[in-house]
Amino acid sequence: MNLLLLALGLVLLTAGAESLVRGASRGAARLGIPSLVVGLTVVAFGTSAPEFAVSVQSAWSGQPDIALGNVVGSNIFNVLFILGVSAVIVPLAIASQLIRIDVPLMIGASVLLLLLALDGSIGRIDGAILFSGLVLYTGFQIRQGRREQQNARDRGEPPTGGWWADLAFIVGGLILLVWGSRLLLGSAVAIAQSLGVSELVIGLTIVAAGTSMPEVATSVVASLRGHRDIAVGNVVGSNVFNILGVLGLSAVVSPMGIGVAPQALHFDFPVMVAVAVACLPIFVTGREIARWEGGLFLAYYIAYTTYLVMAATHHAALGAYASAMLWFVLPLTAVTLAALLVSHHLVSRRGGGVH
Repeated sequence: MNLLLLALGLVLLTAGAESLVRGASRGAARLGIPSLVVGLTVVAFGTSAPEFAVSVQSAWSGQPDIALGNVVGSNIFNVLFILGVSAVIVPLAIASQLIRIDVPLMIGASVLLLLLALDGSIGRIDGAILFSGLVLYTGFQIRQGRREQQNARDRGEPPTGGWWADLAFIVGGLILLVWGSRLLLGSAVAIAQSLGVSELVIGLTIVAAGTSMPEVATSVVASLRGHRDIAVGNVVGSNVFNILGVLGLSAVVSPMGIGVAPQALHFDFPVMVAVAVACLPIFVTGREIARWEGGLFLAYYIAYTTYLVMAATHHAALGAYASAMLWFVLPLTAVTLAALLVSHHLVSRRGGGVH
C-alpha cells in the first residue's frame, strides 16, 4: 500500500507541476509579465506551501525547532538539489534581474537571518522584521510586473482572453502539488520506518526533502518545457519566501520565539549562507548554470546529507569526514569559483575593449 501511495504521490506531483507551469507561463505571456516575475512570486510562494504549513503549525504548537530546521534544510535542498537536477537535465539560462537583484536579496536575507540568530533565538520582533522584508519584496516584484506589463502594452501586444483557464491551471496545479507531496512524504516515512531507519535520520533527510517536492517537480518540469526562468525563479523566490515569510511568521506566532541550537548556528546556518553566496559566481559566469555546475551542486548535497546522517548516527569517521570537507573540498571549490569569476571578468573586459 505504501508503495502504491508513493507512486500516486509522484503522479500527482508531476501532474500538478505540469498544470502549474502551463498556467503560470501562459498567464505571464497573456498579461505581458515576465515569466521570471511569476516564478519568483506566484510559483515560488505556492510551491512553498508545505514548508509554510509545517513550520507555522510547528511554531504554534510549541515545536519551533522543527520550523527552523525545515526552513534552513529546505533552502539548502532547493539550491543544491533542485537547481542541480534541473541544470543536469537542461543548462539553465540566468536572467540579469536574478544577478542584479534577486540573488543578492537571497544572500542578504540569509545573512540577516544568521545575524538575528546569533543571540540564540529568533524572537517575535525578529520575526516581524523578517516578515516586513517579505512585504517589501513582494511589493517590488508586483511593481516590476506592472512595469513590464505596461511595456508590453506600449509595444502593442494585444491581450487575449482565457485568463480564467490559466488561473484554474495554477490553482489546480498547487492543489495537486500539496496533495502529492503529502502522499509521497507519508509513504516514504512509513517505508523507511519499516526498513528500520531511525526517526532522526528520517527527519534530517526525507522530511526536509519531502516538503520541497513541489519545488522539485515544478523546476524540473519547467526545465523540460523550456521555461527556464520559472525553474530558477521558483528556487530563488522560494528561498526568500522561506526566510522572510515562513520563518518570520513562525517566529511571530511562536509563544516563546524560535530557539537556535548551537549546532545549527555553527554548521547549518553557515552552510545555508555559503550555498546562497555560491549562486552568485555560478550565475554570473556565462549567465547560465552549466551541467557540470549542476553536478557540483548535487555532489555537495550528497556530501551535506552524508554529514547529517553520520552526525545523527555518531559515526566513528565523522571527524575525518568533516576535516576533509573543511580543509580540502570547500577551499578547492572556493578557489575554483574565484577563478571562474576572475576569468569571466577578464573575458568581459576584453570583449568591451574590442567593441
